[in-house]
Amino acid sequence: MNDLSALDSLPDDFLWGAATAAYQIEGAADADGRAPSIWDTFSHTPGKVAGGDTGDTACDHYRRWPEDIAVMQQLGLGAYRFSLAWPRIVPHADGLVNPAGLDFYDRLVDALLAAGITPFPTLYHWDLPQAQQDRGGWPVRETAERFAEYTAVVAARLGDRVTHWATLNEPLCSAWIGHLDGAMAPGLTDLTAAVRASYHLHLAHGLAVRVLRETVPGARIGIVNNLSPITPASDSEADRAAAVRADGHINRWWLDPVLGRGYPKDMLEVYGVDLPVRDGDLDLIGAPLDWLGLNYYFRQIVTADPAGPAPHFRQVPGPNPEHTAMPWEVHAPGLEELLLRLTREYGVERIYVTENGAAYQDTVAPDGTVHDPERTAYLDRHLAACARAVAQGAPLAGYFAWSLLDNFEWAYGYDKRFGLVHVDYATQRRTVKSSGRRYAELIAAHRAR
Repeated sequence: MNDLSALDSLPDDFLWGAATAAYQIEGAADADGRAPSIWDTFSHTPGKVAGGDTGDTACDHYRRWPEDIAVMQQLGLGAYRFSLAWPRIVPHADGLVNPAGLDFYDRLVDALLAAGITPFPTLYHWDLPQAQQDRGGWPVRETAERFAEYTAVVAARLGDRVTHWATLNEPLCSAWIGHLDGAMAPGLTDLTAAVRASYHLHLAHGLAVRVLRETVPGARIGIVNNLSPITPASDSEADRAAAVRADGHINRWWLDPVLGRGYPKDMLEVYGVDLPVRDGDLDLIGAPLDWLGLNYYFRQIVTADPAGPAPHFRQVPGPNPEHTAMPWEVHAPGLEELLLRLTREYGVERIYVTENGAAYQDTVAPDGTVHDPERTAYLDRHLAACARAVAQGAPLAGYFAWSLLDNFEWAYGYDKRFGLVHVDYATQRRTVKSSGRRYAELIAAHRAR
């Protein structure tokens, strides 16, 4: 996308940002009253994370945040999406607030605003306090209720300055990958636990929306889902049916309830697990939102897997030979497809691309620079897809690149680098990559038009 006119359809007030998550960057795992999260437990369990890596230090953002805000200014960011660490703020099951944890985010928000950067906090990005896991975790209702209490604490402290809020990040990963596949914390492989976790995550979202509406005047509230276009691997009846189930598992289960449609009946039958619904829950879960966050990384091509666990499909490699280091197929048209689906099928009136990015095997040149042409091309193509969707009516209001910094990439450890900014983990030196400079160029060109 050398021709910057490809972005002309983006609105004048388009919000340019980058995203991170607390456990992936903050480090300081036992500092100032923070207690362990399920990710501390999981990463310290042998064999769970590549290389035996943990988030104990990560990018040391807890201490280096002023430097990171300076980097955001260098890039020209208008917004910064970050998550609040529940185990820093309400570390234990007794519900007592840790003032030092709140103070950290208080300082961060003030500094962002002083730098002209809009804070976009996410209340939950997977780091459930271990104390709550010990009481049953997301498969039990109490966790949603404690989440509402934690939300009230945060809203009371930051709500005078923070307007834009996300309740949950990618609840699919928390429920399906954490409780069904076992590849993320807490590492369970139990369909019943996974379905109940999904329900209580949604309930936590609904309760948090209510708290924010009551506490923060003018709050603009959304939820962030990772979605994928689904394509059957063949035209066989079995693969087409598998694609419907995959769409239900990956997309509709996470969109329909929070957009007031209730849970997909076909998926309730597939899972065969009763939801622990109480009177009024579905209205809470489906309460109106101000925006929807879309995280997009790849499409999924699926085939039937009758012998596998519910929902009886598996992903197969896509035909595109270009893959990231994850390795995920690079398929920018999928982002355009999802934006238009949210617009036309679901009637969403305001969308942010809250994560989009790629991991590559970056190297530092002898002169200290980091040249990452593949990520730069990835960024160009996906932003062009955003612009095409806007030209067709998608109400896209902003884009957050994943990620601002190289970081702890969950079960992949530190081997996978997504950042616009390179982090030397031994020295914590930050270096803006070529992709970061390109992003800054696009931001400046859009603002100057």
